[in-house]
Amino acid sequence: MTHELTMQETPSVRRDNFVLFAIAAALALVHVLTNGRYGFHRDELQTLTDALHMEWGFVAYPPFTPFLEKIGMSIFGISLVGLRMFSVIAQSAAVIVTGLMARELGGARLAQVAAALAVTFAPLAMFEGTEFQYSSFDYLWWTLIAYFVIRLLKSDDPRWCVAVGATLGFGFMTKYSIGFYLAGIIGGLALTQARKFLLSGWFWAGVTLTALICMPNVIWQVRHGLVSLHFLQFIHARDVRQGRAQGFLTGQLWLCTNVFSVPLWFGGLIAYFRDRKFRMLGWMYVIPLALFVVGKGRNYYLAGAYPMLMAMGGAAGERWVTGLARGWRWAVEGVYFTGLTAYGLLLGAILVPVAASGPLRDFALKNNGDLREEFGWEELVAQVAAIRDSLPAAQREGARVLVGNYGEGGAIDVFGRKYRLGPPIMVTNSGWYRSFPTTPPSALIVLGWSQRRVDEAFVGCRVAGKNANPYGVKNEESEDHPDIFVCDGVKGTWEEFWRQNQWYG
Repeated sequence: MTHELTMQETPSVRRDNFVLFAIAAALALVHVLTNGRYGFHRDELQTLTDALHMEWGFVAYPPFTPFLEKIGMSIFGISLVGLRMFSVIAQSAAVIVTGLMARELGGARLAQVAAALAVTFAPLAMFEGTEFQYSSFDYLWWTLIAYFVIRLLKSDDPRWCVAVGATLGFGFMTKYSIGFYLAGIIGGLALTQARKFLLSGWFWAGVTLTALICMPNVIWQVRHGLVSLHFLQFIHARDVRQGRAQGFLTGQLWLCTNVFSVPLWFGGLIAYFRDRKFRMLGWMYVIPLALFVVGKGRNYYLAGAYPMLMAMGGAAGERWVTGLARGWRWAVEGVYFTGLTAYGLLLGAILVPVAASGPLRDFALKNNGDLREEFGWEELVAQVAAIRDSLPAAQREGARVLVGNYGEGGAIDVFGRKYRLGPPIMVTNSGWYRSFPTTPPSALIVLGWSQRRVDEAFVGCRVAGKNANPYGVKNEESEDHPDIFVCDGVKGTWEEFWRQNQWYG
């Protein structure tokens, strides 16, 4: 009988899988068709330049994301669509895994689709497919860990601890904030009946695997004086000072999730705590949430915790809605799916570069500062090359470009090769470790520095050009760093200049 039942269920499971893959494929197609609209983002340029100088660690992040970017460049070259393909795959996978979690929690097709679409139309998840960012992969790791924990709790098979440990290792090699999720996992184990797994050898095998995967980066950090810790402390203090940590709780409602999915994920959280077998996952959300609130984290840091809530909310919601009268059921489902889609499309018009020109593009650029940062980089490099070519012959050959931020450094390093500009001198993040000029330049083309800082640090400076993109898009480069200078050199020695100008950003 059991064998016959399994055979009868197989076609249904296959159809459910097809639906989940169709949703993920549709999401991927939208990103593939739109990801080539503008240009690279400032943060992507930092990842690109780090990928050209691979190490086991970087100041701003662990090495996984630059490593993937290096692979991407070897396959696609400098291609917007190609290099962003890894982010697209990560977000599409997160959609599928969310649907599979709903299935493992007892949900049929309605639950799986409701949860998968909630992730598809979540604003932050939607954004993560538009750029190559470490947060794109961090989102997937959080989702996969939750799936493996569900399999662990459902099967009582401690071997799933190895999958959790491996994914945690890749998570730490991607973004250090996954440590808050680890705190939730440990707390969830300790506070629920899942603590029994602590006595299993498979649990400690998973712990060992996490440590082994992270070890190269740990060694790199020790050798560099735990520089990423200092970087994170600086960035956190800056974010708090500038008010970027405000609105954390409200951001969970409209940024990390689609507002129409709030009842779904909130219901999922309640359902986890009411279910003794899966209660651990409730703590895996609540503990990081509390830590981020107390520690004043930014609102998007918790985004990866919501797919597991969507999954349980889908399963619990399906059981609830099937008990309603047909008319009420249609009304509830209609409001949910219509609202979810409508809000998702509205946010998509802001977050996704749908249009290359016209009112939709203007609407997106007006409301999305990240998209504005994708304009003008190649034009900036061409302008710098023209300034270099205008220098007297005695200065031209040994001239170097000195930049003020990692976006400019990445642009010069990546796009400047066809102009023979040479690697930039960069004092920001990992550039500080690799770009000290062993031979003093004959002249410096300085960009990304204010007039005041130029006067303090350099000699013989003049304004040689303006940093403005031809599209009329106002962004950080065109507004905050308008002047490009040519200077004779630094005040004092290069060693003194280098000690005084290690920047984080």
